[in-house]
Amino acid sequence: QVQLVESGGGLVQAGGSLRLSCAVSGLTFSTYAMAWFRQAPGKEREFVAAISWISGGTMYADSVKGRFTISRDNAKNTVFLQMNSLKPEDTAVYYCAGRSGGKRTSEYEYNDWGQGTQVTVSS
Repeated sequence: QVQLVESGGGLVQAGGSLRLSCAVSGLTFSTYAMAWFRQAPGKEREFVAAISWISGGTMYADSVKGRFTISRDNAKNTVFLQMNSLKPEDTAVYYCAGRSGGKRTSEYEYNDWGQGTQVTVSS
């Protein structure tokens, strides 16, 4: 079964950068998509970015376009989220998610989830 493990979260100042990693194991699907979601206290979980494991095609939430970049290294079985120009409103627990099939923006379309990693952006 697919297992996802996030890492790279931390505390940064507004305007700074962080790079999150998600290591995937047990992937056997010919078509698979991975995504990043985030959830801030008192807020619903929201889509951040997604990528096709095979093609590398990406999707981004409007709130992070131009600032965040999702990428993958198939050889290392790892997906990354490079976060630049961070804002306090980016503070949240970031989750790595996966699904068999194409990219989706709804959390309900993903069945594989990591444990989450905290990202805190100070003012």
